[in-house]
Amino acid sequence: MPDAKVTPDGGTTPDGSTTLHGRLTRLVPTTEADLDLLAGWFATPDFVAYWGGVPLSRTEVAAKYVGRRRPRVQSYLVLAEGAPVGYAQFWYADEAEGGIDLVLQPDAQGQGLGPDATRALLAHLGGELGWRRVTVDPVRENARAVRAWEKAGFRQVTSGTGERLGELLMEFRFPSS
Repeated sequence: MPDAKVTPDGGTTPDGSTTLHGRLTRLVPTTEADLDLLAGWFATPDFVAYWGGVPLSRTEVAAKYVGRRRPRVQSYLVLAEGAPVGYAQFWYADEAEGGIDLVLQPDAQGQGLGPDATRALLAHLGGELGWRRVTVDPVRENARAVRAWEKAGFRQVTSGTGERLGELLMEFRFPSS
C-alpha cells in the first residue's frame, strides 16, 4: 500500500512529498508499488475518457504517474474511506503557480470526492507552498468535472481562443496577504 512511505503523522516523506487530508479524502504520494493499480486504471477507456481520451500503456503510466517526475510533478492516489478511488497531481509552472489534474474512478464520481480532494490540494499549494494561482483545463463537455472544479472555487478565465479544441482554462487565485 502507498502508505509505506508516509510518516506516522501523515507528514513529509524522505523524498519531500506530503500526505494531504480532506474531509472525505486523503491523498497519498504514489510510489512504484502503485504501478499495477494505476496501469489498470489508465488502461480503461472510462477512466481516461477526459484524460486524453486514450488508454495508456504500462510504460507510459510508469514514466508519468508513480512519482518519477518529482519534484516538478507531485503524484497522488486519492483515497476515500481508505480505498484508492482516483489519481491527482500538481505541477509547477513557476515557484508560485502551476496546475492540478485529477481523475476519479467512474463509481467514485458524483459523491463530492473531487471537490474535497481539490480543496486538500489547494490548502497545501496555497498554505505550505505559497502559491498564488492554480489552473485546470477540463474538457468543456465534461460538465461534471467543470461543476466539481467550480465547487472547489475555480472560475473560467478563457472562452475558447487559443485553446485546444474542447478545453477551457479555469483558475483559482489565492487571496493576497
